[in-house]
Amino acid sequence: MVSGGMTCVKYLLFCFNLLFAISGLALLVVGIIAYLHIYAQYSNFVYPSYQLAPIILIVVGVVIFLISFFGCCGAVKENHCMIITFSVFLGIIFVAEITVGIIGYVNRNEVQVMLENKLNSTMYKYYSNMDIRKTWDVAQHELMCCGMNGPDDWQKINHNNSLPHTCCPHAKDDGSCVRGVADIYQASCIQKLKELFMTYASGIGVVSLVVAAFQLLGIVFSCALARHIRKEYETV
Repeated sequence: MVSGGMTCVKYLLFCFNLLFAISGLALLVVGIIAYLHIYAQYSNFVYPSYQLAPIILIVVGVVIFLISFFGCCGAVKENHCMIITFSVFLGIIFVAEITVGIIGYVNRNEVQVMLENKLNSTMYKYYSNMDIRKTWDVAQHELMCCGMNGPDDWQKINHNNSLPHTCCPHAKDDGSCVRGVADIYQASCIQKLKELFMTYASGIGVVSLVVAAFQLLGIVFSCALARHIRKEYETV
């Protein structure tokens, strides 16, 4: 049995593991929201590598939630092996999170280039590819924008004044949405999408940093508790 200050460490570790479980759920929820509201809806506007980010977040959230079980049981039962297993897994996830965070920070400036390439190329497939058309319609309707940089961009595609019906707030898909109509979205879709991606990226970054901070404290407490338990066994 641990005694003295280590008793406090034991129960602190148990409490931290409850927080780990909650943080794992938080990562899971954030990952699912990011995937459904960003990467699933706008998959035609992002590179495949960018679509892995929310999936990785979901996996990490599930793993954290599961391994918190080892920490809780190890702390309550004072099991050296379970606590060490918990520490090792936590350390691996901590390194993985930091690595993903650094990669994301380094690649943040590529968002503009990625959106420029994808939006420019997919605009020309709007009328021939129904999947791309759906993505554009969702973007223009949800973000209240029109075209890559504005409504004039569609003239290069249609060679006339007609616009996709989602460029007009209340138009039906009957050709009634045309340039010159007062009620047309004027905002740039590339700017709106960039702002959306940056907002979600910032949210993911903040959540990941908070979870990583809890993980680091958990590693310190679990290693201290495991070392003390081992010393007591050696003494006995």
